[in-house]
Amino acid sequence: MTKDVIALTTRMPDPWSVLAGLLSGGPDKLVGTLGEGAVVQLCDVQGRPLVSVEAPLLVAVEGEAERLLGATAPPVPYWWTEARATTGVAEAEQLAGTFAARIASLVGGSVWPPGAADSLTVVKTDGVSVAPAPATAQPAIDVLTEKVAVVIQDRPVVAMTAWLSDAFRAAAGARLGLQIVSPAGTTLSPAVRDSLGGWPSRWIVQDERDGYYDGLTGAVLRWQDGMFAPVAAPGAAPGVSTDVSPGVFPGAAEDDPDTPVAAVFREVSDTGERQLGLTFRLVHPADDRLVLGGGLETVWRELTGEPPAGWGTSEPANMPWSLRQLTDLAHRRAPEPTWLVVVGGPDRPGLATVRVTRTKAGVEEHVTLAFGYGSGEECPVDALPTLAEALATRHHLQSMLVQLRKARRDVAVPPCFEGPGVPLAFVLGAEEVRTLPGDRARRTPLPQPPLPLGPKTRPALYYPLPGDPSDLAGWGDFERLMRHLKGA
Repeated sequence: MTKDVIALTTRMPDPWSVLAGLLSGGPDKLVGTLGEGAVVQLCDVQGRPLVSVEAPLLVAVEGEAERLLGATAPPVPYWWTEARATTGVAEAEQLAGTFAARIASLVGGSVWPPGAADSLTVVKTDGVSVAPAPATAQPAIDVLTEKVAVVIQDRPVVAMTAWLSDAFRAAAGARLGLQIVSPAGTTLSPAVRDSLGGWPSRWIVQDERDGYYDGLTGAVLRWQDGMFAPVAAPGAAPGVSTDVSPGVFPGAAEDDPDTPVAAVFREVSDTGERQLGLTFRLVHPADDRLVLGGGLETVWRELTGEPPAGWGTSEPANMPWSLRQLTDLAHRRAPEPTWLVVVGGPDRPGLATVRVTRTKAGVEEHVTLAFGYGSGEECPVDALPTLAEALATRHHLQSMLVQLRKARRDVAVPPCFEGPGVPLAFVLGAEEVRTLPGDRARRTPLPQPPLPLGPKTRPALYYPLPGDPSDLAGWGDFERLMRHLKGA
C-alpha cells in the first residue's frame, strides 16, 4: 500500500539536495534513479522501496490543483513534486511528508495533504539509502500477480498521473489487467476511466458494508485467484460475471443478475447536473504542414466561447493550450501513437482525451470530450450543427456521436450509479457519405431526415436523435441507423 504526498511550490525545488539532507550522507549517496533520471527511489537495507520521488513538473494551467487535489496552489506557473511512500514500512510515510514539507519551506509553497506539512521533523534514516538499481520496475504498482497489477490510490481524484500512466504501460506490456483500489469518497478522472479497458481491469472502491465493489458497475468484489473478481450470489455458479466495459459513457449496472451490487452504489439522486459528451474521429492527409488539435479547439470554442485552458501527456495538464506544441510533440513521437489530456477552465469544466495515430488512411485524431453543466445551466445543443459543419468542412471529420447524460458538472466519475448517456446526434463525414451506395446515407428509417452540412455537391450529414436523458429509447433509433448505414 502507498501514500502520495505532493509539494506545490513557487520555485523549482531541488529534490536531490533535500534527499541528501534527509539521509545525512551527502550527494555521493544519490546514485540510483529510475526512468532515465526522472525518479529517485529511497530503499532500506533489504532493498524495499520506501519513497519514490518524481522530477518536479512545471504547471502553467490554472485550476488543476483544485480539480485533482481540492487544494489551493500558488499562482501559475508553479511546481508540482510528488513523493510516493510505501506505507507498509513505518518510516516511509513520515519520510515522504518530511521531504515534501522541507521542499515547501525552502522554496515557498504548500503540501498536500495538509497534515503532511506537520512532518517537518527529524526522521531516523539509519539503514536507508538510494536504490543502486531499480528495486521495482514500476514504483506505482503495489501488488503484482500473474493476472493483474494492482495500484492503490489514496487521493481525492484518481487521475492519469505520470505514475499511473507508467503503470498502465507496464501492465499492458506484460499483458496484465490493471486494478486501481481507492477509498470511499474518491472519484475517477474520465482520462483514467477511458483507459481502463475491459476485464480484468477495474476501479475498486473500499466500502464499509460490502468490503469492495467495482466503482463503474457496482459489482461486489473479493480478492480471489490473484485478483479482485465479482462475488456470486448464493446458489449461483462461481466465477459467472459479465462486466460492462467502460466507454464514453459506460453503463453502470452489472449485467449478470447473480452478481450482487453494492448498496452504496445504488444510493443516488438526480441533482439536475448534466454532461454533454462528444466522441469524434478526424482523418487528415499526411502532410508536413498538418497542424493537429484544430478540430478540438473548434468544438471547444463553439460550446464555451473559449479555447481549451491546457493540455499535457498526463494529469495534471501542465501546459497552456498550443496547437503548435501539441503538433510538434506528436510529430516527434511518430510513428508511435500520442495520447493527450486536454482540460478547460474552472468556469466551464471540460476534459478531453486525444489519441493521435498514423495509419494507412493518414493521421487520425480520436477525441473523447465531456463538458459539465449545473442544474440551472443550459446545454448548448443548438450549437451542435454549426460545430459539426466546421469539423466536416475544415477538419476532415469521419464521424461523430453526441450524447447527453445525467452526470456531475465537474465531469469527475463518482463510485455510484450514473445512467448511460442518450444519443443527441450522429454525424457522418463527407467522404463516408460519398462512399455509401445510392441514397442509403440520405434515406434512413429515422423519423427525421438528415441535415446536409457543407457543399451541396459533397455534403456531410447530421442525423438528429431524441436525446432525452430520461428515455433510453434513443439508442434504438441509433442502432437502426447504424444497421441501415452498414447495409445490414
